[in-house]
Amino acid sequence: MPKDSIPCINCDLTHYEFFNEFTRQISVSDINTLADCDKKFYEYRKLNYQRSTRLGKTFIPVEETKQIFSNIKSPQKWIVITESWCGDSAQNLPVIAKLAQLNNNIDFKIVLRDSNLEFMDLHLTNTARAIPKLVVFDENNIELFQWGPRPVEAQNLFSRLKNDGMEKSEINKALHLWYGRNRGKEVEREINELVSCQCSYSIIEKIS
Repeated sequence: MPKDSIPCINCDLTHYEFFNEFTRQISVSDINTLADCDKKFYEYRKLNYQRSTRLGKTFIPVEETKQIFSNIKSPQKWIVITESWCGDSAQNLPVIAKLAQLNNNIDFKIVLRDSNLEFMDLHLTNTARAIPKLVVFDENNIELFQWGPRPVEAQNLFSRLKNDGMEKSEINKALHLWYGRNRGKEVEREINELVSCQCSYSIIEKIS
C-alpha cells in the first residue's frame, strides 16, 4: 500500500465525535426539517443507533483478546470507513472501537465513506464500496491489514440467502438475527487473528 494512502482523507473523526453526530442525526423533533438525504436514512439511523448503543454497552473483550492486543508495541492508526446509515456498521463498529481501546498505541479514527471516495476506492471489496472497512497502518503509513465489511460467517449467510433468491429485506432480517446471536464475538475473533499474525510478523522482522 503506498505511503500516501492516508493523506487523501478529507476529514477523520474520533469515535466520540462520530457518535455525537450520530446522536444529533436521530434527535430531531421534526423529521421534515431534515435535508432530503437525511430524511431517506432517518429510520435506518434510528434503528442503527439502538443496535450500536446496545452492543457498545454489552460487548466485553475476552482475556485472550487483551493478551493479543498487549503485543502491539509500535504506534498504529486504525481507520474505519463507514456511514451511520449502514446496518453492518451498527453491528461491527462498536466492537472495533472497544478493541482499539485495549492498547494506547492504537490511534482510532473514523472516516465517512461518501466524503472520502478516493480513500474508499483504495480499499474496495470485490470492486464494491462495501462498509464498514477497517484499514490498519503502521507509524510510517504502511498498510498492515484490512478487515470488513462483515465477518466471514455473516458474509457466507448473506451470499447463500441471496443466491437462494430471498428478498433483500428478509436477508437483512436474517443477517441481523445472526449478529444479535453472535454479539460481536466473530468480529473479535477475526480481528484477533489479524492482529496476532501482524505481531508475529513484526517480531520475525526484528529478529531477521
